[in-house]
Amino acid sequence: MNVNKQITKNFKLREFLISKFYNEDQQAKVLASVTPEIVNNIQELAENLQVLRDVVKEPIKINIAFRPKWWELERGRSGRSQHVFGRAADIKVSNVNPFHLYLIVKRLISKGKMKQGGIGLYDTFLHYDIRGHKARWDYSKQYDL
Repeated sequence: MNVNKQITKNFKLREFLISKFYNEDQQAKVLASVTPEIVNNIQELAENLQVLRDVVKEPIKINIAFRPKWWELERGRSGRSQHVFGRAADIKVSNVNPFHLYLIVKRLISKGKMKQGGIGLYDTFLHYDIRGHKARWDYSKQYDL
């Protein structure tokens, strides 16, 4: 697998697979967990995030995207997160606060330009996923939906 493969105009596959949250051994195990289905989901996710990137005209930083089930379970999570399937990314944009990013994504979804899915608002980032149906949540302390 070529993690440096350009998958959209502004995104490389590595941005969805490599994360500062993994140590070296975990990162190797993460890469070994990737299946063709996950790569296909990441491609679709990247295409949706490219739409957002084109609108905000700023780089999108992906904090973490693909998180294997073993990673989720080790942290006491359900293992059913959209991240497990390569369909989610936690993102931020330097010049756009998470609340405004939330509003932009909602607008793009309502216009049919981005796929309907989950949007989770946090203090320092926004979760976006392509689950195919609407899901919204707010874990921020500074924004009030």
